[in-house]
Amino acid sequence: MIDNTNSGKKDMRELLRVKNAANALKEAAARQNKIDAATQDADKEQQGRGGLDPARFGDWEVKGIASDF
Repeated sequence: MIDNTNSGKKDMRELLRVKNAANALKEAAARQNKIDAATQDADKEQQGRGGLDPARFGDWEVKGIASDF
């Protein structure tokens, strides 16, 4: 006799994991779209160093080395 209860539990766990991962990806895409919309509306820097404002986002990068305050 074959016991299928463990395989059923594993299948349910896998299904739940995939569903949670899909939800996380949807939430991340929504956050990214919100950030993209906000940055498109922002004023452009004149002769700036490029990239996001380090004072606002907390990461400073110079010559490929990042420091976090």
